[in-house]
Amino acid sequence: MRPHYWDASALVPLCVAESTSPDLRRLAAGSAIVTWCLSAVEIASAIERRAREGALGSNARALALRNLSELSASWTEITALETVRERALRLLATHTLRAADALQLAAALLAAGDRPARYGFVCGDARLRQAARREGFQPVGFLTPGG
Repeated sequence: MRPHYWDASALVPLCVAESTSPDLRRLAAGSAIVTWCLSAVEIASAIERRAREGALGSNARALALRNLSELSASWTEITALETVRERALRLLATHTLRAADALQLAAALLAAGDRPARYGFVCGDARLRQAARREGFQPVGFLTPGG
């Protein structure tokens, strides 16, 4: 089985119940999760936004944060900030990406040893998935609400 890089948008449904959660849990069970070292911050932001908007009650918020803690303890993080930043700057000039998405894609390229055809790219954002495909990744597609 090919290894997969997981964008934060794909990890949120592993922490918060969404329509895509069952499929993503099956995928996660079959491979190691590799992600950017700041994915936990992006995921916590998504959890807290849902709580502020009333989509998560206090018990669901606490469970989601506990799920995040357990998940982040088991994944492999890409931590090479300087190398990721350099790649992200190139990606911003090449693709229509937000800064956080460029950092995610840059971390994925680093994880794949700049040989993205060897890696799957799990992502719920259509624009990021398209950029990943153009960089040579094999996107594992699903769309998050609003993705």
